[in-house]
Amino acid sequence: MTQPPIDDYALIGDTRTAALCSKSGSIDWLCLPRFDSPPIFSRLVDEETGGSFQITPEGIRSTERRYRQGSAILETAWETSSGSVTLTEGLVLDVSSALLPEFALVRTVSSTRGRNQIRVKFDPRAGLPGKKPVRSRNSRGSLVCEWGSLAVSIASAPSIDLVPDQELTLVLDEGSSFSFCMLAAHQAPLVFIDPLSAVNRLEDSDRWWRNWSSTVGYEGPHRESVLRSLVTLRLLTYSPSGAPVAAPTTSLPIEIGGSRNWDYRFSWPRDASMGVEAFLEVEHSKKQIEAESFLRWLVIASRTTRPQMRVVYTLDGTPNLQEIELEDIGGHRSSLPVRIGNAAADQVQLDVYGWVLRAAGLIVKSGLPLDKPKWRGFSAFADYICRNWQKPDNGIWEVRGPREHYVHSKLMAWNGLDCAIWISQNHRTRPSRVERWKANRDAIASEVRSRGFDHDKGAYIRKYGSDGLDAANLILPTLGFEHDSERVGNTIKAIREELAAGGPLLYRYDPGDDAFEGKDSAFLACSFWLVRALADTGQREEAHDLFDQLCSLGNDVSLYGEQMDPSTKEHRGNFPQALTHAALLQAAIALRPNED
Repeated sequence: MTQPPIDDYALIGDTRTAALCSKSGSIDWLCLPRFDSPPIFSRLVDEETGGSFQITPEGIRSTERRYRQGSAILETAWETSSGSVTLTEGLVLDVSSALLPEFALVRTVSSTRGRNQIRVKFDPRAGLPGKKPVRSRNSRGSLVCEWGSLAVSIASAPSIDLVPDQELTLVLDEGSSFSFCMLAAHQAPLVFIDPLSAVNRLEDSDRWWRNWSSTVGYEGPHRESVLRSLVTLRLLTYSPSGAPVAAPTTSLPIEIGGSRNWDYRFSWPRDASMGVEAFLEVEHSKKQIEAESFLRWLVIASRTTRPQMRVVYTLDGTPNLQEIELEDIGGHRSSLPVRIGNAAADQVQLDVYGWVLRAAGLIVKSGLPLDKPKWRGFSAFADYICRNWQKPDNGIWEVRGPREHYVHSKLMAWNGLDCAIWISQNHRTRPSRVERWKANRDAIASEVRSRGFDHDKGAYIRKYGSDGLDAANLILPTLGFEHDSERVGNTIKAIREELAAGGPLLYRYDPGDDAFEGKDSAFLACSFWLVRALADTGQREEAHDLFDQLCSLGNDVSLYGEQMDPSTKEHRGNFPQALTHAALLQAAIALRPNED
């Protein structure tokens, strides 16, 4: 059994962890008890020793998948040689005060037409490489698998005897079904519920998702893609701390067989800021809840490092993310190494401060003022910019080479100070402090205009002293930094031409201009940023056309990875990617009909 491509997968989750399910009905990735824990199913990155949970009908002729409207419940419909089969699956949210297990995966397979044979294989293996469990049966007849402090159980209705790593075949007559319920506990006793009760709990979760989605008032292009992106971002928010997760996976490659494989199961303040910006700008009655969650996480994350902000934090808000390259792991389609942790945590990225202050400004504009401790923290970030903006940094793209003077970093530093100055109008701040922010903001603008602009190209460049371009500078029209529309327009035009990857796709910079081995793919968020830039500069017809093309590039359930192979249109990188979905939302918002 070979590993499917990255975009073969769909996401189910409970806002604490998430599973990736293939079109063939195999769950090939799941970490327990949370996003950044060791996986219990990991065939996605280790075909030989990684576990999986397979429910696959015999004789598949065609496959069609969908999420229930506004929900995180996934339905897969197969046409088979003997009829048709549907698999309904999801993770149970804690939607009531009843005693529930800390994790519950529910999968129901039904024969909707004809008599069908279903292959079932439950093969949990904890860690990387995967370790087989110590197994037993409890008094209820459930299979229990244990690895030290982690335990999972599985039961079915009707009841069958599952044995780890042994495939069995079920025969389903038309109208009949089997429901499987997998429960888990970490450093706690297992709480058991029977499979049919778990099915009811999953329906409760479905109702919660539908109610949550019903408050989205967005009316604009590709509403279904917008709604799916909102649900995906919510699924990728770790509910106990409010930490937004960049992606639920590790080491899915940018280049098949290459080494550009990173662990994204953590929280980047920049990405989190973009996500909360998208939530705030879309019409959503729950948006202040999302904003408060973001602020709570940011306070937790920065408490030990303030006024410095780390590039990436754990879900608990700790900055220690030592990167380890694992041995004896096969990788996704032989793409090595497989990494745990992320060394970007030790980088300096000045733009992070700008993005965070920008998000704070939008939160205030939404009607949610900052209390004194929060404003004290944001003010410290503005002071940090004043002390450090003249220094080189690693930039938004986390290049693992010498620090440089990246123009995008300077632009976001400028924007961060501009936002802090605006917030200070309604939040008590020493006048001398505000004057220092203004002086540094103006100094940044002067330097960027002189050193960050290439007069021969007529465009803002990637870094001082070079003539290369950076798609991150597509943020220019949104910032209001440059009132010379010709400079902004020329920058957009130059990026679109020089970084073109075919069709609507863009490279983030010249593919060879970094310190990494191998080849970069097109970066999907950049294309959505181009839509926004075109819309913000009045080129709305082009922006709409580009957005239409991009929305057709999602997988069959409208999920996006980080990058895309320009030649094959296969998704690359960790999947699904929160940054891409946030960029899609921002593009859609920019395309809404003008109120005037």
